[in-house]
Amino acid sequence: MTRIEDYALLGDLHTAAMVSTTGSIDWLCLPRFDSPACFAALVDTPDAGHWTVAPVAGGPCTRRRYIGDTLVLETEWVTPEGTVRVIDFMPPRGHAPDVVRIVEGVRGTVAMHSELRLRFEYGRVVPWVRQHGDRTEALAGPNRVRLRTPVPTRGHEMNTVSDFTVRRGDRVPFVLTWNPSHEPPPKTVDAEDALADTLRFWTDWVAQGNPMRGAYRDPITRSLLTLKALTYKPTGGIVAAPTTSLPEQIGGPRNWDYRYCWLRDSTYTLQALISAGHLAEAKAWREWLLRAVAGDPARLQIMYALDGTRYIPEAELPWLAGYEHSTPVRTGNAASDQLQLDVWGETLDSLSLARNAGITAHDTAWDMQVALMDHLEGTWDQPDNGLWEMRGARRQFTHSKVLAWVGANRMAFAVRSRPDLEGPADRWEALADTIHADVLTHGYDADRNTFTQSYGEPGLDAALLMIPRVGFLPGKDPRVLGTIAAIQNGLTEDGLVKRYDTGDSDDGLVGGEGLFLACSFWLVDALHLAGRRTAATALFDRLLTLRNDVGLLSEEWDPVAKRQLGNTPQAFSHFPLVTSALQLHVGRGHRSNHPIVSNHLIAVPDHHDA
Repeated sequence: MTRIEDYALLGDLHTAAMVSTTGSIDWLCLPRFDSPACFAALVDTPDAGHWTVAPVAGGPCTRRRYIGDTLVLETEWVTPEGTVRVIDFMPPRGHAPDVVRIVEGVRGTVAMHSELRLRFEYGRVVPWVRQHGDRTEALAGPNRVRLRTPVPTRGHEMNTVSDFTVRRGDRVPFVLTWNPSHEPPPKTVDAEDALADTLRFWTDWVAQGNPMRGAYRDPITRSLLTLKALTYKPTGGIVAAPTTSLPEQIGGPRNWDYRYCWLRDSTYTLQALISAGHLAEAKAWREWLLRAVAGDPARLQIMYALDGTRYIPEAELPWLAGYEHSTPVRTGNAASDQLQLDVWGETLDSLSLARNAGITAHDTAWDMQVALMDHLEGTWDQPDNGLWEMRGARRQFTHSKVLAWVGANRMAFAVRSRPDLEGPADRWEALADTIHADVLTHGYDADRNTFTQSYGEPGLDAALLMIPRVGFLPGKDPRVLGTIAAIQNGLTEDGLVKRYDTGDSDDGLVGGEGLFLACSFWLVDALHLAGRRTAATALFDRLLTLRNDVGLLSEEWDPVAKRQLGNTPQAFSHFPLVTSALQLHVGRGHRSNHPIVSNHLIAVPDHHDA
């Protein structure tokens, strides 16, 4: 069984591949993150497509690692006959996407086997394969893939296989290249030149950020590299994860497609990138955000495709068995049609954050923000589907109201602090006061001294931990402290935080889920803002132990089986890792309107801060 945490990530800033500890690439969509997969064994069996390069004896590797501050993966097997290493990477996209695998002999003599099983359209289409000397070509519909290697290949049971031996000092390259079938094939890259270029690209990118030192330098850097790899370079959009339908519960139905860009991620995205000094990526994400939300403010969506496309129809792929038989396997995401009022506040918060960090604004951007605020002003008191994309009846979610307050707060402050920006600051400030009072009246349970998930209901929600982070109340306010205690007592398992009580969920799905990792990072931030640095550090250090051997986190953690769950690697797990680590490194609390830049806080006055 290949666990979710057994996978490592390769990427070229357009798409990504997932490589297992057995040397098998079990997931790859070409040419984009959201294209149909040509290797889909991740959500089925090897019959759905994979590419394995490993010793003939097979089995999990002895060890693996990324080379330095890069996305170049080394997988090593120590066998009785010798030691062999496979170097895997995707060069930053040139004319076409490439996957390069170099087999290196380290010690002794090792018999190796390569098995390439291309299956387009999520395992459904078997290509027509031809041999041309050292080149194998697979063709099906719009897809052409070429494999070039100096070792002999042959067809076997509708696979392309190679058997060869490596000795110490040998380096055997395999280069897989995709291009549209109606276009001339691109030039094949030289594997060794591509390796040098790829190592230099990632190393140089890390060096462009703020210098990182201290105990959290490596997890911060690895998370930033992962986030960069989830960036779609042509538009600046960042996918939530490169995979679809990895389950939140093994065998359960909570299997979603995360190969899209969520507006909710925008504040965390910008804060992580700005804090780490990667302003070019922050600016590209901001520009993607402005393009995506352009149009009727009433039709703002919670997510968009990589290029800003709004139509993301959800479909099921019944011919796929699902990861460990967790069905259905889905593409698209019907949650894109939901009403989630917090995204208006998140969008305005993220644009405020970019403005405060000095990322240049322009007139159309402000006009758009005013239009979004005008719409929010008339809709903030409506029930919605909430942060967690509930597929049941709409409710008055407390978190949604808090984020509506954030939108009004940030817009009013922008006008007060920037003479070049115009807007009804008095009215927006009055609206912020109205929303603030409404939340304290209806979203806070005075008898239990805690905020609740929705008005008039007793349930808790991990999103309530963000109340101090967005500046709605100070971190040491008694109501915040009471909420932290309530969540620790009623919404944790094995010391980690659940999103909410799924037993009371009305989302129409049966079955539980793992622990959403971002929620525990929110608890780290809340504890730190409450002045409990020791507890915050202890929890953060424990969360670091949940990463896999190459530093990756999925969406959730199963506290019973002690394994990762959900799509991987998950941006919404790595964003808060970066911001929490920087908070602990700097030693001061921060809020979403207080980005950390070069270890200094850019302070923005807060309407209700003491």
